[in-house]
Amino acid sequence: MTMKPTDLTLGVGLGLLAGYIDTSGFVALFGLFTAHVTGNFVLIGSELARPSHAGVLLLKFLAVPAFAAGVVVARMMDVRCARLGHNPARPLLGMQLALLAAFMVAGIAASPLGNPEAPLVLVSGMLGAAAMGVQNAAGKLQFGRIAPTTVMTGNVTELLIDMTDLSCGRATP
Repeated sequence: MTMKPTDLTLGVGLGLLAGYIDTSGFVALFGLFTAHVTGNFVLIGSELARPSHAGVLLLKFLAVPAFAAGVVVARMMDVRCARLGHNPARPLLGMQLALLAAFMVAGIAASPLGNPEAPLVLVSGMLGAAAMGVQNAAGKLQFGRIAPTTVMTGNVTELLIDMTDLSCGRATP
């Protein structure tokens, strides 16, 4: 497979975006990983073993289903676009953009961030994780020709895509 210059631009751009969003979330949202959501599993285990900051567990726990929701909705959008004969790449990136814009607005509205259980902090974290779930799904579904922007989280993404297909009758075990 030959890589086009646009593939390189897309791969680098999505990689930088995932890194930026992950770093922003980690710094501003009490150590929350939004793009590399599997990192939250380790942090949840660490926090359960040795509690350090009240309230951070809820934020990290909620990021996992929010990320999963982003993957599942992206897969459903991908299938629907394909069924209608449309290229799903733009709608998927548009959905990610909308979620990232909402992530930014919620984060600004939640400032200053002092309580990890404040409703807008929780919403912000969930929006960031959902946006990164969409990006991870889009990477697997539409941008397979470029390097993934995550690795272990990609395994979780693949599992969620397969489970969505199974539950909707589009695949066999």
